[in-house]
Amino acid sequence: MDPVPQTRPHDAPPALRRTPVQQRSAERLVRILDACAGLLDEAGYEQLSTRAVAVRAGVPIGSVYRFFDNKRAMVAALAHRNLDRYAERISARFERTPVLDERSAIDGVLDEFLAMKRGVPGFALVDFGVPAAEEAGEGAAEDPNGKVAERICGLLAAHLGRTDDETLRRKVLVCVETADTLVRLAFRADPAGDPALIDETRQLLHAYLAPSLTG
Repeated sequence: MDPVPQTRPHDAPPALRRTPVQQRSAERLVRILDACAGLLDEAGYEQLSTRAVAVRAGVPIGSVYRFFDNKRAMVAALAHRNLDRYAERISARFERTPVLDERSAIDGVLDEFLAMKRGVPGFALVDFGVPAAEEAGEGAAEDPNGKVAERICGLLAAHLGRTDDETLRRKVLVCVETADTLVRLAFRADPAGDPALIDETRQLLHAYLAPSLTG
C-alpha cells in the first residue's frame, strides 16, 4: 500500500475574517478559541459573548473582532478546528494500529469522537457545528455532518486502500448521521456516555459499514 499522506487542516473557516500570518497573531487566535471553548462549557452558547471571550483570552476586544464578525462566527471557527483535530486524531490512531482492518478502523473513528466528547473543552456543546443554527434561521446551508462524513470517508479510503466512491460516501454519511443521534442519546442518558447505548452504536456501525470497507 502506498504511504498515507499526513492529515492537514483544510482551508480556513469561512467565518474567519482574517487568516493570521505572523506567529503572534496565530497564537492570539488559539487563545481566543480556547477561551471560547472554556466559556461554552461554563455558560452555554446563549450566554457566550465576545467581550467575555476577550477577557478570558487576555486580549483586547478589538483582537476578537479582527478575526470574527460576531460570536456565531467565532463558534463556527471553533467547530472547524474541532473537525481538523478530529481528523488528525483518527489519522494518528490508524497509523499506530498494528493491523488496521475494517472493524478496528470503525472503532477508531467512534472512539476518537467519544474521547473528544468527554475531554475536549466546549466539544460537548459545539462539536462540528454552531448550536441551533437552523432554529435561529442562520446557516441554513451548513451541513456539519456532511463535512464530517467527507473527512472520515477520505481517511478510511486512504488507510484501508478502499476506493472513495459514491457508495462509500453515502454509507459513511448514513453512519455519521446515525452515530451522531445515538451518541447524543447516550450522553443524555449518562454524562460520561451510556456504555450500553455506545455498544449498540458500535455494533450497528460494524454491521452496516464494515462490509463496504473491503476491497
